[in-house]
Amino acid sequence: MVLTLEASTPKADGGLRNQPDLNRRRMPNETRARMNRCHWYRTIQWTNVVFDVLVPLCGLISAFWVRLQWRTLVFSVVYYLASMLGITAGYHRLWSHTSYRAEWPVQLFLAFTGAAAIQGPIRTWARVHRVHHRYTDSDKDPHSINKGFFFAHMGWLILKGNDEGLENIDISDLDANPIVAWQFRNFATIAIFSAFLFPMLFAGLSWGDYCGGLIYAGALRGFVVQQLTFCVNSIAHYVGEQPFDDRLSPRNNTLLAAFTLGEGYHNFHHEFPADYRHSHEWRLFDTTAWIIRFWKYLEIASDLKQFRANEVEKSRLQQCQKTLEKRQSQIDWGRPLALLPIVEWDEYIEEAKNGRCIMVIAGIVHDVTTFVTKHPGGKRIISTGIGKDATAMFNGGVYCHSNAAHNMLVRMRVGVIRGGGEVENLKRQAQPREDALPADELALRAGRHMTKVVTPISRREGRITTMDSKIDNMK
Repeated sequence: MVLTLEASTPKADGGLRNQPDLNRRRMPNETRARMNRCHWYRTIQWTNVVFDVLVPLCGLISAFWVRLQWRTLVFSVVYYLASMLGITAGYHRLWSHTSYRAEWPVQLFLAFTGAAAIQGPIRTWARVHRVHHRYTDSDKDPHSINKGFFFAHMGWLILKGNDEGLENIDISDLDANPIVAWQFRNFATIAIFSAFLFPMLFAGLSWGDYCGGLIYAGALRGFVVQQLTFCVNSIAHYVGEQPFDDRLSPRNNTLLAAFTLGEGYHNFHHEFPADYRHSHEWRLFDTTAWIIRFWKYLEIASDLKQFRANEVEKSRLQQCQKTLEKRQSQIDWGRPLALLPIVEWDEYIEEAKNGRCIMVIAGIVHDVTTFVTKHPGGKRIISTGIGKDATAMFNGGVYCHSNAAHNMLVRMRVGVIRGGGEVENLKRQAQPREDALPADELALRAGRHMTKVVTPISRREGRITTMDSKIDNMK
């Protein structure tokens, strides 16, 4: 999003000279640092300082002496929306990402209103933006958030030397576009007229407010559009949610999206850059997408590129899974089956006879010593399962225990019974690896407990009824 008002010079072959000059020899960092200290003024992009800092400052100071009329305010808001649309629907989605096609009247409108945002010609803006997407968060990213919040916001525009990587970007489609080429050749004239003279003349000739048109609809309106656009480079890479991917910095920021006609949904955009939308949900503030769809209805826009809902949902679920796994890694899930010893049934019985409070549920030995006195159903009930196979008892024979009870049981594992069938087989197959979780732990995290019977056992089964009667007699 370069604001430099570049003068264009035809090449010998009739093309446009690349701006800035990328063929100069790069100096070593130490040499450049010494020169920067001695000639610091040469490291400043003064054109950008004028239009990004001084002009808005002059407009703000002048506003103390020029009263804001309500008609000028309405016009300023409307022109702000138009110039913001020139950036979002034009510079960004149409020319940077070619996410749709537009008829020449739409392109001409977007080229004019985009120039009113004072953010440089289409050709330069789109080129820098393509570099940003190709090298996001790297040293070649023109406004990498890793270099600091202020640098990403507007520091990269004020300081020179942020053009690394531009030579690798193909902009042949932009050079072949006659409206883009026309705007590039005449950008200084178009920008000054659309940003300052047009709003001044419109407000002046319509209701006699020349000064208000120049200050409010011109300088201050341009400043607001600039700063909101810069916020996409800074805030949308710093604050917000990452529902589709968190490997890079882009984030969704709903508040920013409301003021930038949908540009704030930056995480979606970086995941699906060719999509003409910045959100797959119609209810969100993607005003630019709504307008593009309206243009399609009027048949002045076509070929709207859109990712399938299946692919969008797939990315969202994958990120949800990644987030869930991060949270799960912070939980104590007990000892995996692969780390438990295999014990004989006779050994298990012997340990129980020696006074150890252990019971078998689904082929897994659990030590319930510390839990016997805390059991909600009382010590007598849990004691009836010690030294026995309490699988049926635990899964509905006496009581159908909750998922929380199964979770607590996992932390009491001490062994696996030989001949435990599926449980022992799973334990033998499970090989602890650094790059993968054991199968039983993956099942555990999903709530598929080895100790849980999917359909609780009926208490009316003969064997269970006998067990219940014994317990009742003990009471």
